[in-house]
Amino acid sequence: MNVSSNTVLVNSYLGLLQRLNRETKINLVAGLISDIARKPEQITRKKDIVNRFFGAFQSDVSVDEMIMEIRSSRKFNRSIESL
Repeated sequence: MNVSSNTVLVNSYLGLLQRLNRETKINLVAGLISDIARKPEQITRKKDIVNRFFGAFQSDVSVDEMIMEIRSSRKFNRSIESL
């Protein structure tokens, strides 16, 4: 019997969702339906918004240049005491 990974995933989620109360299940179904009904361009715009607020970083400076700048800006003023 060949079971696709999607079927296994859906069955796993169903096992978790069985414990939810009726109202929560209805809200979940409504959310899934609205997600399916969205147009692809709306999904892309939502991803762009998320990227702007949660860690998306764009720069013309290369990663190596950033690393060198960070390392060169470090200042150590601790003195090591002899034992």
